[in-house]
Amino acid sequence: MYQAKKKALFTMAAALMLTLAWAVTALASEGEAEYVPAVYSTFWALVPPIVAIGLALITKEVYSSLFVGILMGGLLYSGFHFESTITHIFEDGIIGVLSDSYNVGILVFLVILDAMVSLMNKAGGSAAFGQFAAEKIHSRVGAQLATILLGVLIFIDDYFNCLTVGSVMRPVTDKFKVSRAKLSYLIDATAAPVCIIAPISSWAAAVTGFVEGEDGFSIFVRAIPYNFYAILTIVMMVGMVLMKIEFGSMKTHELNAVKGDLFTTPGRPYGNAREETSETKGKVMDLLIPIVSLIVCCVIGMLYTGGFFSGTDFVTAFSQSDASLGLTFGSFFGLVITIALYQLRRILSFADCMACIPEGFKAMVPAILILTFAWTLKAMTDSLGADVYVAGVVEASAQGFLNFLPAIIFVVGCLLAFATGTSWGTFGILIPIVVAVFENSNPQLMIISISACMAGAVCGDHCSPISDTTIMASAGAQCEHVNHVMTQLPYAVTAAAVSFVSYIIAGFVQTPWIALPAAVALMAGVLTVMKIFGESVTGE
Repeated sequence: MYQAKKKALFTMAAALMLTLAWAVTALASEGEAEYVPAVYSTFWALVPPIVAIGLALITKEVYSSLFVGILMGGLLYSGFHFESTITHIFEDGIIGVLSDSYNVGILVFLVILDAMVSLMNKAGGSAAFGQFAAEKIHSRVGAQLATILLGVLIFIDDYFNCLTVGSVMRPVTDKFKVSRAKLSYLIDATAAPVCIIAPISSWAAAVTGFVEGEDGFSIFVRAIPYNFYAILTIVMMVGMVLMKIEFGSMKTHELNAVKGDLFTTPGRPYGNAREETSETKGKVMDLLIPIVSLIVCCVIGMLYTGGFFSGTDFVTAFSQSDASLGLTFGSFFGLVITIALYQLRRILSFADCMACIPEGFKAMVPAILILTFAWTLKAMTDSLGADVYVAGVVEASAQGFLNFLPAIIFVVGCLLAFATGTSWGTFGILIPIVVAVFENSNPQLMIISISACMAGAVCGDHCSPISDTTIMASAGAQCEHVNHVMTQLPYAVTAAAVSFVSYIIAGFVQTPWIALPAAVALMAGVLTVMKIFGESVTGE
């Protein structure tokens, strides 16, 4: 009897200890889940992006600058505790953002996209299109307009654009004595500026990933009419080609090209290079069918994720679609169609097609690294409550200054992207802060400011000599890189100046029906002045 009581008492004590242990563990877990850093929603929450921006401006190197900003965010979050810092950076930061299905979808899309570029170039489709265009075009103006048109049509990705347009149009522009500097400008000006206003592009997917809320894609679409730099760059480019005017050092290059010198300067690394001819049986359809298939499949993929095939109307399906998943679906089926086409036409072996996939991954490593660091920095600032702090400061003390913020954000984006050579890193730093400032106070001004951030980032990237897009545009046109940068800079600065004034107007009127026509009218006025005081370049 005594033994039975002792056993029962022991059992009850053990049960009580287990209950207490469970309660302590639950409370500890609850306390850990509700952990709030000491600097939450204070000025210190802005230190990580400030450090990243400052280092980027000083070092002109984006990777290490973003990582130092991430490290500072981890230290502030943990109270400078070593173990907690490392855990927060890698578990909550890098691993966390790479575990997000939306982010992974964007990375998959990038890899598949460049694999398709490799396939089309290897199949000879790009070379065939270049030969076809050379037979149909009959003037310098026609050659430049065809280059612009092809650049606009290839709006899926700026890498895709640069890797294709240069090799396709270079023989055509050479035939009609268009300078290599002008060709590289046309390539660069139809890469990022076109991609940033195309809803179905890798840029759209990346930008929507930085916008808080479920309507990131809808916000991107609504921001398109306010993306003045991208729109005005295209207007300026087409206007100058039709009006046959040039200014700055580009005028010297174009006048010399008409006389037969496509390079102007002694530095001509490609001057004696022979054009590569494809040994495959590539035709125009080998470029057009993959591009059209990719666009159509991406549209269908986004409509599918938005519920279009389940009864949702077209506009609603697009606005609520999952851009990441839709572009992943679309790019995958576009790749399958491209491989099947080349197999049926017997222009590439299956082994050659498969070899293009790892090549696509290698080419996208820099973009993947930038995106990963930018997403992680965003996670650090979110955990510190930077958005809460900035929103509170603005609402309390900057109401009378808000109308000028889009123009200021545009300039900040220009400077940051110019110094770092990347648009996507600029998006990751500035867009979350912009959203925090305006989302609860003035949604329309948030749209304008997000567009100003995108436009500024593209402008800075367009001007930057260390930008990967700028470098690829030089290589695609086979133009000395310094020549491209120096001839393009006056054109980009002109478009930026008009865009700055346009953002001041937009900050006050807050409607695209007034702001966009005003911006186009300003650019038309600038082009008219150039025509009156400039010099025409002809060589038909």
